[in-house]
Amino acid sequence: MSGYVDLYLLPVPEGNLGRYRETATRFGAVVREHGGLNYREFRGDDLSADGAVSFTEGVPVGSEEVLTAAVVEFESRAHRDEVMQKVMQDPRVAELMKEESIANMEQMRYGGFETIVTA
Repeated sequence: MSGYVDLYLLPVPEGNLGRYRETATRFGAVVREHGGLNYREFRGDDLSADGAVSFTEGVPVGSEEVLTAAVVEFESRAHRDEVMQKVMQDPRVAELMKEESIANMEQMRYGGFETIVTA
């Protein structure tokens, strides 16, 4: 089985959500240009279910914040490493990093996951 995804969770102040979408759109375009298969961002909507731990228990989300999630798809971990090395060296991403912070990046949670089931 092949496939790999990076998952990111980040609380974003509600008032910055528009700017966050613009920045994420620009970042996602660079990822795709350098070989990422897919880049999607989501806004948390239904984050609690009976009998399960909510994402908001693992990620501190303030009352004026919304939890966002990003999913970036790759062919494999090696492909991810290759793509993201190019992305992080891209001057457009360097410019994004210089912009005023839209969210507290120290609150971001991240992980890379290998595909084990495709149904």
